[in-house]
Amino acid sequence: MTLSPSLSLPNLHSSFLSCPLKSKPSATTFIQPKPSSYPRIRALELDQNTVVAISVGLVSVAVGIGIPVFYETQIDNAAKRENTQPCFPCTGSGAQKCRFCLGSGNVTVELGGGEKEVSRCINCDGVGSLTCTTCQGSGIQPRYLDRREFKDDD
Repeated sequence: MTLSPSLSLPNLHSSFLSCPLKSKPSATTFIQPKPSSYPRIRALELDQNTVVAISVGLVSVAVGIGIPVFYETQIDNAAKRENTQPCFPCTGSGAQKCRFCLGSGNVTVELGGGEKEVSRCINCDGVGSLTCTTCQGSGIQPRYLDRREFKDDD
């Protein structure tokens, strides 16, 4: 490649290049040796606080998206599984012992002078047991979200 002295390449300048390219016009065929260092792109200069702030921001976004997605998939997976866990308060029977008569159906009241009066329990109507309030008599432990009552206040 020959270049005439009248033709010269313009100097290329860029804010991204650390050393501008320079051309040397020459009248004879000239093979340029490879430069010892290539032009480099300057990295952004960030201090430690900026790096920490960016990292915390990225982690916050990831956690803010990840946690709801995780819980949503867990709820979907739980809904697909059959619930066979027996109810804890009633041990799967669907009924709980009345706490007033302790399952006897009768309440004993001590009157003055050593007298006692026995009457039918008004809480359980003398049956001695009540429908379990946790499982509503099914004997199966409801899942957490099924136990909650959602009330519309409107």
